[in-house]
Amino acid sequence: MEEDYNKKEMEEEVMINEAFQTLIESYLASKHRKKVELITKAFNFAKQAHKGVRRRSGEPYIMHPIAVAQIVCQEIGLGSTSICSALLHDVVEDTDYTVEDISNIFGPKIAQIVDGLTKISGGIFGDRASSQAENFKKLLLTMSEDIRVILIKIADRLHNMRTLGSMLPNKQYKIAGETLYIYAPLANRLGLNKIKTELEDLSFRYEHPDTYKEIADKLQATQLERRNVFEDFIAPIKQRLDEMGFVYRIEDRIKTPYSIWNKMQNKHVAFEDIYDILAVRIIFTPLKKEEELNECFDIYISLCKLYKSHPDRLRDWVSHPKANGYQALHVTLMSAQGEWIEVQIRSEQMNDVAEHGFAAHWKYKEGGGSEDEGELDKWLHTIKEILDDPQPDAMDFLDTIKLNLFASEIFVFTPKGEIKTMPQNSTALDFAFSIHTFLGSHCIGAKVNHKLVPLSHPLQSGDQVEIITSKSQHVTNAWLNYATTAKARTKIMAILRKEQRTAQKEGEEILNSFLEKADMDASTTNVEKLCKIHELASKEELLAAIGSKKVILGNADLDALKEKNSSPNNWKKYLFPFGGLNNKKEKKEKDYTLMPTVNPKEIDRKKPLELTEDSIRHNYVIADCCCPIPGDDVLGFIDEKNRIIIHKRQCPVAARLKSSFGNRILAAKWNTKKTLYFPVSLKLTGIDGVGVLNAITEIISRQMNVNIHRLSFETNDGIFEGNIQLNVHDVEDVTTICNNLKKIEKINTVTRVDR
Repeated sequence: MEEDYNKKEMEEEVMINEAFQTLIESYLASKHRKKVELITKAFNFAKQAHKGVRRRSGEPYIMHPIAVAQIVCQEIGLGSTSICSALLHDVVEDTDYTVEDISNIFGPKIAQIVDGLTKISGGIFGDRASSQAENFKKLLLTMSEDIRVILIKIADRLHNMRTLGSMLPNKQYKIAGETLYIYAPLANRLGLNKIKTELEDLSFRYEHPDTYKEIADKLQATQLERRNVFEDFIAPIKQRLDEMGFVYRIEDRIKTPYSIWNKMQNKHVAFEDIYDILAVRIIFTPLKKEEELNECFDIYISLCKLYKSHPDRLRDWVSHPKANGYQALHVTLMSAQGEWIEVQIRSEQMNDVAEHGFAAHWKYKEGGGSEDEGELDKWLHTIKEILDDPQPDAMDFLDTIKLNLFASEIFVFTPKGEIKTMPQNSTALDFAFSIHTFLGSHCIGAKVNHKLVPLSHPLQSGDQVEIITSKSQHVTNAWLNYATTAKARTKIMAILRKEQRTAQKEGEEILNSFLEKADMDASTTNVEKLCKIHELASKEELLAAIGSKKVILGNADLDALKEKNSSPNNWKKYLFPFGGLNNKKEKKEKDYTLMPTVNPKEIDRKKPLELTEDSIRHNYVIADCCCPIPGDDVLGFIDEKNRIIIHKRQCPVAARLKSSFGNRILAAKWNTKKTLYFPVSLKLTGIDGVGVLNAITEIISRQMNVNIHRLSFETNDGIFEGNIQLNVHDVEDVTTICNNLKKIEKINTVTRVDR
């Protein structure tokens, strides 16, 4: 036994040293100053600190810091300070060493980064809901102090995602959900396109393994066909670039399973209907460095002589780079086979920034700063502004920040001709707040291209915007409906909160005076009774409503307060979203407030919840935001009242829950055996004609013996669009119905949609 143990220990030692040697080789191949001795010192220190500790997968723990350091070095392009920090990133969190120890041995800069990483350890969010907003603020604060903190944290998350298979399913959903919600957008905003893409794809793979495999198999099956299209398409391009004297390479870029699935979901189309799976990337070395931008356009012009270009699909990010530093010229060309193919034209330097992010070339990189650092500084400044007015609610805070992460940019002009970069879908109100808070809070309208428009007017690239103000204008709740940027929403909510505090103060004075006159006091019982009478959730809402004169206290309130056994009959009923859970398809109503609760500590999280006929009827709530049915990938969520709610894994509400309340997520699986009925909605499109509607109802009602709850069709110029609500047993029923409906000659598409 001891001999086997020693053998295993020696094998692991070899594995660790080989991994570290690979890291050193990657570092030596970079352009950074060669501080191998410092990196070796950090490795030996971390190795000793983590000695005897193993990951859940069974491998020695030190393999994780080495892997993170490898990503930091090779895939992000950072130098020795970041590599050492990556090797040491878990030492303070998991061992007895302190930040002071790190500072004494490796210096204050590495210690500062390790300290930043320690503060946000365990993911952005801890296990307690109350700490989430605070942890996220710490992340953003440390990021604004030293961008390397978040870059190393993203590398840490990438390695965790690559090794997620050893985790329990509910942990996989939590980590994958958190990754999609925050880490992928952060990577995107920092220009780490390659990492962003991998994070999305890995999250998709763990949350929807069957769908992922299905799409991956279809990509594999069509690979040869795409390769032939690619070779035929680039042959004349290569000839033309050779004639122009360029040193270049041409790559095919295939959409990932996640991006394909995302498009299938958003556009309600099948895999076979997605036509932009293939794109072409031309990466060239400039003939003259100072002519780099012009040479992008020279290549573009030569391509347009070979193939016809799409007039509406030229994207010039060469003249106006994206806020994350991305530069390229995108053009869509018609191939000889009649397919539109996107071509991305970029220089080697542009490609480097596109893949690794300009953050890696920023001011911290040895050897100087970056010409792009202005845009990153602007973004970090916006983050700091948002932190000045943080949202009290963790999810509001997260959503506000997230608005700043995943947005394409447009370019708009001030009246004096200054150019401003704004997120896509920005409104006139967003523009006003981007200039100044006073301008935004007193904005009554705008002139866009000299034409008067309302606050809600969406801006387009190239618009010239002039803001019109009035001193009498005040911020209202309605503004949140058409403020889309993080800065605008943060400022609006801060102003509204200030007004609400004033209203609450006035409301408290009015309430106390009202109760004093009736010889009563503002006890908890009396306040709760008033909240129930006026259907308000909390004391704060009641006071604000009284202070703003939305609630006027009177004799009816006194009468209710004087009744000892007063219990207003305003129970809220919960109607199961599936209109009938038995074979008779009866519509059953359940009292949501009386749904059974669970003790989270008693749940066996190692086993998925089993969704049987009985448990669905009596133990769980089917979420009406996404209406999952048997066969859908689902999860359970323990809400604040300890009820278990069943969501689709891709449900937007579930996405927020996974990223903020991960400790309440449960794995779940169906076991209903076609005993219950659930509602689904189908969307159909096709060519209108005699007998089409009859053929549809014939298949659904007679052939499939399925009850139609609702049917609506609309025809326009010979094309119809229809919506059908049905009761089915499971996803298999939906697939069979869709396939049968597609056989009707005049039907073009049949897709399931969320209600």
